[in-house]
Amino acid sequence: MFKAQSIDLNLHYGEYHALKDIQFATEKNTVTALIGPSGCGKSTFLRCFNRMNDLIDNVKIEGQVLLDGEEIYQKGTPVDELRKRVGMVFQKPNPFPKSIFENVAYGLRVNGINDKSLIEHVVETTLKQVVLWDEVKDNLKKSAMALSGGQQQRLCIARALAVEPALVLMDEPTSALDPLSTAKVEELIYQLKEQYTILIVTHNMQQAGRVSDKTAFFYLGELVEFDDTKTIFTNPKHTRTQNYITGRFG
Repeated sequence: MFKAQSIDLNLHYGEYHALKDIQFATEKNTVTALIGPSGCGKSTFLRCFNRMNDLIDNVKIEGQVLLDGEEIYQKGTPVDELRKRVGMVFQKPNPFPKSIFENVAYGLRVNGINDKSLIEHVVETTLKQVVLWDEVKDNLKKSAMALSGGQQQRLCIARALAVEPALVLMDEPTSALDPLSTAKVEELIYQLKEQYTILIVTHNMQQAGRVSDKTAFFYLGELVEFDDTKTIFTNPKHTRTQNYITGRFG
């Protein structure tokens, strides 16, 4: 069964120890929320799974990060291939300055797929997955930049899903959206776990409670507690977790 996990993971930005001995594992077809105050290491940890931290100067990573048992930091790992297996959705919608159709088709074309009928099928199927098809099907040649913020974010999710990733990373995907758009994206996340494994960083405790199966609480670079979401929010084992989810700090 697919598993994304870290073993004794440590990460330094120069002299700053950002992640400390992180032991973590998630199962296929689950949503795991990463919570904790700003600067605690949530987004840094998320980016370990697609090696985006590699792009930052003076980063040193020790330990193991495995996708389906494969060590993704071992020498010779093709990072471009890895990033095809790991979809990423960012805090702010970031559609390409292309048509709606070409935004979704982009990953397929980059992967060398040129079959027109296949691309059209994947674009339609994926836009239906993110509940956007009915809203855009008559305007697929229209610029993605003309869509609303919520529509843009669902389009970005579709773009990530089009290449059928094993793991989907979401870094505060609703923080820039209005409440109605947020509700649509949350409903989408809940539905997508039938086909995908999802890690989501969120500052919204209610959102974590609504969309996730598991919750990991980070504090000062440490994974303080990792358990079923219901347990974390109703009967946490650690005082720091209790204090954070009840709003005493953060």
